[in-house]
Amino acid sequence: MSTQHFASDNYAGICPEAMAAFAAANAGHAPAYGEDDWTRRVSDRLRVLFDTDCDVYFVFNGTAANSLALAALCQSYHSVVCHELAHIETDECGGPEFFSNGSKLLPARGENGKLTPAAVLEVISRRSDVHYPKPRVVTLTQSTEVGTVYQPREIAAISACAHEHGLRVHMDGARFANAVAALGVAPADITWRAGVDVLCFGGTKMGLPVGEAVVFFDRALSEDFAYRCKQAGQLASKMRFLSAPWLGILEGEVWLNHARHANAMARRLAAGLQQVPGAKLMFPVEANGVFCELPEHVLAGLRERGWRFYTFIGAGGARFMCGWDTLPESVDALLADLRVLSA
Repeated sequence: MSTQHFASDNYAGICPEAMAAFAAANAGHAPAYGEDDWTRRVSDRLRVLFDTDCDVYFVFNGTAANSLALAALCQSYHSVVCHELAHIETDECGGPEFFSNGSKLLPARGENGKLTPAAVLEVISRRSDVHYPKPRVVTLTQSTEVGTVYQPREIAAISACAHEHGLRVHMDGARFANAVAALGVAPADITWRAGVDVLCFGGTKMGLPVGEAVVFFDRALSEDFAYRCKQAGQLASKMRFLSAPWLGILEGEVWLNHARHANAMARRLAAGLQQVPGAKLMFPVEANGVFCELPEHVLAGLRERGWRFYTFIGAGGARFMCGWDTLPESVDALLADLRVLSA
């Protein structure tokens, strides 16, 4: 059986381009704490990518990125509107609440893992008295926790609703690259041009060894953010090793090509699953995740054969994630076992 698995795109290793850039940053001495040339070059490269003069910070992981970004937008008496399946709600161990000193998450429902203006309005209109945490931020996950993708018009509509009511817009972009690849749009078209104020741009799932970028499109919101990173233990002393790998994947369209490949492998898997008896796709397959309902004996059989996948993420069912390095042969091997177990 293949040694590749489908539990998470975090299982994948470092892509060659990131590894080469990481190694190049290891030549000799360089200033510490982000004062190095690699961090400056990557920050400038991201400004070019987003076609705007944004503020860029690098942290170790997605929980820190989301938690610190939301804390920068909130006071402790504020609240954050999120989808009920959002990572900040289900999988960050209270990180956003902790770093904001108590800002409350207000979950909302929405089909296919997406918020809508109506869902946001329903939440923020419940109460306006001083006894209720004041809504301050709407957060979107792109691509979503169930593998779907917000269209630019959907983001723009939610952002317009949020801004009309005095709320900021945060985007959890752990799989932002997969969304850009799926939509075929400029990164700016689904971020600041659509009203997003701050993006947590995921690097690890794209093939970096570690590290996410926090991108403030409204630079006024990033005041003192460097202090938040330092206090939270997220200021890397040898920052170049967080930032340099980004150079490797931002050259040309490396990052997009890796995301396109992961998305294509998910489509390959989804197409195969449609031919497996008893298998039922739960959501449209638009990025690199496939959610599928399978009989319990099939799930047990897959695990007995050594396959790793999750059944506790999102809205239930089995989640199969494809990464930048997922091989067609791995997809086909998984499908072959599924066909045998479902026969």
